[in-house]
Amino acid sequence: MQESPFYELIIQRGIEQGIEQGIEQGIEQGARQMSIDNTLAILKARFPEVDVNALKPRLEAIVDLEQLKQVSLNASFATSFQDFEESL
Repeated sequence: MQESPFYELIIQRGIEQGIEQGIEQGIEQGARQMSIDNTLAILKARFPEVDVNALKPRLEAIVDLEQLKQVSLNASFATSFQDFEESL
């Protein structure tokens, strides 16, 4: 059974769209993870006496990338670890 060129075109476009969406999701996930890792690194450098890794699940629960970026900035400017933790 031979499929029509139109059907093949529709299938190909669907595949291409799926690949694009997958790439975009991968980029977003990578950016989120980098933001989380950077926040933890900032906190470790600023507050070495605190186990900052305990915050990782709370940071991972933040879905919005812009909010994660703001959290990272807050880590840079917080006057204490407790202040940062309260800002979460």
